[in-house]
Amino acid sequence: MTGPESEGSQVRRAVCPGSFDPITNGHLDIIARASRLYDEVYVAVMINKSKKGLFEIEERIELIREVTSEYANVRVEAFHGLLVDFCKQRDIPAIVKGLRAVSDFDYELQMAQMNIGLTGVETLFVPTNPTYSFLSSSLVKEVAAWGGDVSHLVPSQVLEALNGRLRKD
Repeated sequence: MTGPESEGSQVRRAVCPGSFDPITNGHLDIIARASRLYDEVYVAVMINKSKKGLFEIEERIELIREVTSEYANVRVEAFHGLLVDFCKQRDIPAIVKGLRAVSDFDYELQMAQMNIGLTGVETLFVPTNPTYSFLSSSLVKEVAAWGGDVSHLVPSQVLEALNGRLRKD
C-alpha cells in the first residue's frame, strides 16, 4: 500500500451534505475548497421522500459527478436518514457547511451541536464566497422557471439540464 495510510497516518475525510436540487456555483465553491483541505470529500445527496425535487436523486448525482470530475478526491453518494450515520459508516469525522448569512448560522449551529452530541462528528463552517452569498437552489429554480438568466449561477451542464427540465414541464 502506498500513500498516507501506508505511513500510519489517517486519511482525512469530510462530507458536504445537501439536496443539491440543482447544484450551484456556490455549492461547487464549498466542495472545491473542502477538496483542498481533505484527502477525501463525500458529497452526500439527501433523499427526502416527502419532498418532490425538480431532479431525481440519480440525476442530481450524475450532474454532481460531472461538475466535480476535476476533483479526484470527491465522491458522490445518496443518503437518507441521519447524516451522522452516513458519517459513521464511512469513518468521516467532519461535516463541511457553507454559511451565507447569519440566518444560516442559527440553524446550522443547532444541527452541529446535535451532531457532535450524537456521535462526535464535528461541523466546520466555511464562509461563502461573497459572489454567491445570495445563491440557493430554490432561487435558481424560481428565476429559471420565469425565464431569467441563471447561466452565471450554475455550471453549464446544470444549466442545460435545468433548461431541458423546465421546457418539459
